[in-house]
Amino acid sequence: MASHKPLQALIVGGGIGGMSAAIQLSAIGHEVDLIDLDPHWRVYGAGISITGPTLRAFKSLGILDQVRALAFTGDGIQVCDAQGRPLHIVPTPIVTDEDIPGSGGIMRPLLHRILSEKTRAAGAKVGLGLTVDQLESDAEGVNVLFSDGRRARYDLVIGADGVYSRVRGLLFPAAPGPVYTGQCVWRVTVPRPPEVTRRMFFLGGPLKVGLTPVSGDRMYMFALETGPKRPVMRDAELLSELRRLLKDYGGIVGDVRDGLSEGAGIVLRPLEGFLLPRPWELGRVILIGDAAHPTTPQLASGAGLAVEDALVLGEELGKHATVEQAYAGFMARRYERCRLVVENSLEIGRREQTRAPIEQQAELVEQSLRVLAAPI
Repeated sequence: MASHKPLQALIVGGGIGGMSAAIQLSAIGHEVDLIDLDPHWRVYGAGISITGPTLRAFKSLGILDQVRALAFTGDGIQVCDAQGRPLHIVPTPIVTDEDIPGSGGIMRPLLHRILSEKTRAAGAKVGLGLTVDQLESDAEGVNVLFSDGRRARYDLVIGADGVYSRVRGLLFPAAPGPVYTGQCVWRVTVPRPPEVTRRMFFLGGPLKVGLTPVSGDRMYMFALETGPKRPVMRDAELLSELRRLLKDYGGIVGDVRDGLSEGAGIVLRPLEGFLLPRPWELGRVILIGDAAHPTTPQLASGAGLAVEDALVLGEELGKHATVEQAYAGFMARRYERCRLVVENSLEIGRREQTRAPIEQQAELVEQSLRVLAAPI
C-alpha cells in the first residue's frame, strides 16, 4: 500500500495509542487528523511502569532515547516481604540483542509531552474538544459526523479513545464494557531514595505494594487494595486512609507512609478491564489500545500494547493492497498477544485478592514477561 496514494486517516483519541498511531501513519506517508475530547489535551495520574517490550516499542516509534534520558530504565524486579526484606529478583527478559533495558518507569505527563511533540512534528493535524457522533463505513471509506456538527470523509478511522470508547459504542452497541475487578489502586509520587535501584514489589501483606523509579530522584508507589469499589474521597481522606492501609508495612514502604503529608497528590482508581471479542473492526473503522483490550496494571503492559498496536497497524497498511486486508493482518498478529496480557493480568489480580503464596503471584508475572519478550 506504500506505493499507493496517501490514505486520509482519522484517529479518535489523543492518548498513548492514538498519538503513536498518528506518528506511525504520518511517518509512512499517510495524512492524519487526530482528535481528542479534552480541549486542553491534558493527562492525569502518576507514573506508569514499563516493560522491556514496551521500551522496544518506544524504540521503534523513535522515542526511546528521550525516555532513557528523562525517565528511568533498569532491569529486574526486586520482590520483598511486607517488612521490606528482600526475597528474590524477578528477571526481566532481554527482548532483543540490542541494548534495550528490561523495565522502567515514567511519569504520564512526561510521556504525553514526548508523544504530543512528536505527533505535531510528524505532521498530524490535531483537533481538540472533539469526538465523533456518527460513523458510516462503506467499501471506499468512512463518512464522519463530528460532535461540532462538521462532516468529513476518510479512507479509514482508528478508535483509540480509551476504556470508555465512544467509537466502540458506535460500532458495537451491544459489546461488553469494562468490569470492576475487585481491586482499587492507590498511587502517589514521592522522592526516590538511593537504595531504590529498580522496580520493587512488596508481597505477603494485606495489599500488594510496589515502587517504580521514574527519574533520577523521583519514584511512584502503588498499592492494590482488595474490596468494594471506593467512592470519591477528599484529599485529606485519601491521606488518612492510605496511611491506615499501610500501617503494618516496614522498610522503604513504611518510610514512604510516614513521609506522606497533605498535598501529596494521592490518586485512587478502580481497576477495570475486559477483552473485546473479535472483531475489533467494522468496515473501515478499527479499535486499538484500551478501546479494544483495556487491562489492569499487573503486567505493566497497557501502554506498551497500545504502542505495539499502532506500530503493527502501520506495518500492515504498508504490506497490503486494501485497508480490509491490513485490518485482517493486524488482527492475526495482535489478538492472542493482547488476550494473554488481559487474561494473565486479571489472573494475577485474582491471586493477589486471595492472598495466594508469593511464589504463585510472581511466577505468572515471570512467565508472562518471557512470552511478551518475543517479537511482535
